[in-house]
Amino acid sequence: MSEYTIISPVNGKAHATVKLSSEAQAKEAVGRAAAAFPKWRATPLATRIQLVAKFVDAFVARKDELAEELSWLMGRPKSQTPGEIRGFEERARHMISIAEGSLKDVPALPKKDGFHRFIRREPLGLVFVIAAWNYPYLIAVNGVVPALLAGNTVILKQAPQTFPCAERFGAAFEEAGLPTGVFQFLHVDHDVAASIIRNPSVAHVLFTGSVRGGREVAKIAAERFIGVGLELGGKDAAYVRRDADVDNAAENLVDGAMFNSGQSCCGIERVYVHEEIHDALVQKMVEVAKAYKLGDPLSSDTNLGPLVRTESADLVRAHVKDAREFIGAAQNQRCTRLPAADVSFSVSKGAKAHLEETSFTASKIGTPYLAPQILTDVTHSMRVMTEESFGPVVGIMRVRDDAHALSLINDSDFGLTASIWTKDAKVAAELADEIQTGTVFLNRCDYLDPALPWTGVKDSGRGVTLSAIGYDAGRWCGKGLEIRPSDAAQELPL
Repeated sequence: MSEYTIISPVNGKAHATVKLSSEAQAKEAVGRAAAAFPKWRATPLATRIQLVAKFVDAFVARKDELAEELSWLMGRPKSQTPGEIRGFEERARHMISIAEGSLKDVPALPKKDGFHRFIRREPLGLVFVIAAWNYPYLIAVNGVVPALLAGNTVILKQAPQTFPCAERFGAAFEEAGLPTGVFQFLHVDHDVAASIIRNPSVAHVLFTGSVRGGREVAKIAAERFIGVGLELGGKDAAYVRRDADVDNAAENLVDGAMFNSGQSCCGIERVYVHEEIHDALVQKMVEVAKAYKLGDPLSSDTNLGPLVRTESADLVRAHVKDAREFIGAAQNQRCTRLPAADVSFSVSKGAKAHLEETSFTASKIGTPYLAPQILTDVTHSMRVMTEESFGPVVGIMRVRDDAHALSLINDSDFGLTASIWTKDAKVAAELADEIQTGTVFLNRCDYLDPALPWTGVKDSGRGVTLSAIGYDAGRWCGKGLEIRPSDAAQELPL
């Protein structure tokens, strides 16, 4: 049996070695889930709710040890990891609270004389949830809890870096008394994961990860015509209008860009700001970022930890280098609009970096520790403004007006979230209608409200989790029932 060794970004040392399941073992797990499905789907919803609520209680009771383990696994500061457990609980309890209303029969309207017509929500069967490492509990709960409540069985695969997080789910479900086979986790490689998707007993797949990974999952699932939910990449934008509260926007945008070392699905990666307040916003954002403390995530005063691995830090460095050294037609055109004193600097150096890496002594090449960076004089010809960086860097561009900002926000292969910063809620709502993303925030960012559908467009994926709509997207199938009673006058309650 093969193994996988998890290297902690905290110190670069082996944190744990995990045994991987073989294809045969995975097939056995799928068989157990399929065998458990008929009884679980027949279990009253009230009982399923009770068992899942006990799971949440058991999981949250371990919040301190879970939070510390997260710091070791992915390098997030210990001052921030408890927030993931709180977010897990918020999402889980919300989905529990709306389960009954979301899963009840739906009357078919208008009524038809002599018939009782309704849509019954039925579970699909086995749902295979493939989660990502950056928020292993928040991502997994989006799929696991509603799938189980809807009457499906679940197999969870966490990303290799956070394999132990799947075990924590398993322990909490066991403590809650969930029947055998209803929830399982597997530590498997890509080939075995593919074999699970191909297994005829798997009814639906929920995948969170890269665009490349999402394409592979969708391709394999298409062989069987099963449903797939995909949450993929992002290049989330913020637009700061002329009337915005600059200080409030700056503080929140830096947090949105740097929290979790920039490794957030809906983190801020690009900012567009009205030209009249551009300098003020940049100055405030730089001031806020300079106060960040990069270092040991187990230290209480650290608020910026390492990235998950050195290769991730190297990618961000490459994006910054590309921007600072960029020379091209688009850059030269931009330079003609700059004051003469700035032209030579911009052409020779490209983007302007506002933070000195030497001010963050823990930042070192060849390690996952990387200083934050704020760039201006950027363009969409630079990788940092078009490719997902997934690190503590953000580019800022000045814009002339709303139309200019909208054109740049939508000039992206991704469409997960965007935020608008303004005092005019009416205008913000109008702008939101034109923005090509799954979610639009007003005067906030980098947050998932479990009452709202979590979805993306373009290369950010397809499908929905969370909210009442999240129950509709791949957790159940609608079966239409049309009943003609022998006594046409008989009323059949829903």
